[in-house]
Amino acid sequence: MGKVYIVGSGPGDPRLITLKALDAIRKADCIVYDRLAGQSLLSEAPPCAECIYAGKRSGAHSMSQADINRLLVEKACAGLCVVRLKGGDPLLFGRGAEEADALAEAGIDFEIIPGVTAALGAAAYAGIPLTDRRECSSVTFVTGREGEGGSPGVNWKALAQTRGTIVVYMGRSELADVSRELATAGLDAQTPAVVIENATLPGERVVAGTLGDIAAKADAAGLEPPCITIIGAVAGKYPSLSWFERLPLFGKSVCLTRPDGVQDALARALEDLGAEVIRFPAIEIVPSPPERLAEGLSSLPDADWVVFTSGQGVETFFDALTREGRDARALAGKRVAAVGPATAEALLATGIKADLVPATFTGAALLDELLSASENGEEFLLWRAAAAREELADGLRRAGRIVVEVVAYEAVRPASVDAALRERLISAPPSAILFSSASTVRNFVDLVGTAEAKAISETSKLISIGPVTSAALRELGFPVHTEAAVHTSEGLLAATVDIIGARSG
Repeated sequence: MGKVYIVGSGPGDPRLITLKALDAIRKADCIVYDRLAGQSLLSEAPPCAECIYAGKRSGAHSMSQADINRLLVEKACAGLCVVRLKGGDPLLFGRGAEEADALAEAGIDFEIIPGVTAALGAAAYAGIPLTDRRECSSVTFVTGREGEGGSPGVNWKALAQTRGTIVVYMGRSELADVSRELATAGLDAQTPAVVIENATLPGERVVAGTLGDIAAKADAAGLEPPCITIIGAVAGKYPSLSWFERLPLFGKSVCLTRPDGVQDALARALEDLGAEVIRFPAIEIVPSPPERLAEGLSSLPDADWVVFTSGQGVETFFDALTREGRDARALAGKRVAAVGPATAEALLATGIKADLVPATFTGAALLDELLSASENGEEFLLWRAAAAREELADGLRRAGRIVVEVVAYEAVRPASVDAALRERLISAPPSAILFSSASTVRNFVDLVGTAEAKAISETSKLISIGPVTSAALRELGFPVHTEAAVHTSEGLLAATVDIIGARSG
């Protein structure tokens, strides 16, 4: 018999999930997830995990609640570890109790893992304290939508008399009725109120008003579910404490074109600054056959230097060592060079500190510093990509160094493209597109289409990591809106903030 974890994923921002919830996802055999559960969290599941969508929205259910209950029991009876991934908290307007009842009745072992509920996330990101001893000492969560059995049974008169904060879930379409009920029950029409759409996400929007006009203002702004409404004196704090909207990239979208995994640190940094990150990998890393890498390692004993020009190169090198039952000790007595800090960090993660990292992170700078640090006749093992430029190897040879080149991997264009993602880029171009190599430029244009890419570039800022990438853009007839001053991920981040940030232009 398996086990079911009923998990709250939080209000939207996937980084608000709890550590315990993440542990459950990472060991799941099957995940049954809702519309408001962050789909990016599914990438944390094991590759073999089955992911089943059971999302609901008003008037459109992909699966009935009874069917969901049966599915959870069925999967657990098959001996699987099942995660029921729900938005917010599973026991606050989340029907988690109904699912727990079904599991208990069937004798299924289960756990309930709480999540940050939408009201807490929405209030915190908008800078609204739900309670404040100077304003109010109570908060009430209510649903604005009638349940399947009719009225939710909210005592509006009692709420109006509490003088506390009222948070309305699932009440966007009923907001006018809710406001009218509270006003009729005696709540002052001038009571501050806010409606928050897509709370905690980069597309969050907040509309402020009073009980008397908030419904009309939300309609005028075109706010759509999911929304949270906060009514009470504390709502008047908005926007004085609204830190989220003040992040430099709030409301901006940034497309990354590097492979998944390679761009994770940059993606997190962009999200920390408020941006929505769109992952559109324009290259895939394909390691060379193991026998070719093994042959390359056979040159290691004679090498005076081992040179890495990317983090992917470091990864393939140590993977090849591991297959031979060896480790970092194979580099004993060698001097190790890295083209830049990202490559040096990849080396450091294996326990190797680079002996040489050029001050300027280009192949030309690496060549100059290698020549200064070495002597005629020294041997270099150059662990590189298939499409790497030849100037480094040629320059070393011309200066009397011995060079052994190992093509460790190839950066290829993905065989297919996510059609929905491609359409999204075309129909709603991002604020910026970041290119980290000439290959990402050429492949992006091929995957999206030349005419479509040209149209996107009329709206999106094209940001290049360095001169070679910029040359590829111009060669294809595209503008370079800015180039990173430092040719690293950190440089790309700084260039992005400079050109599309809140204080740019």
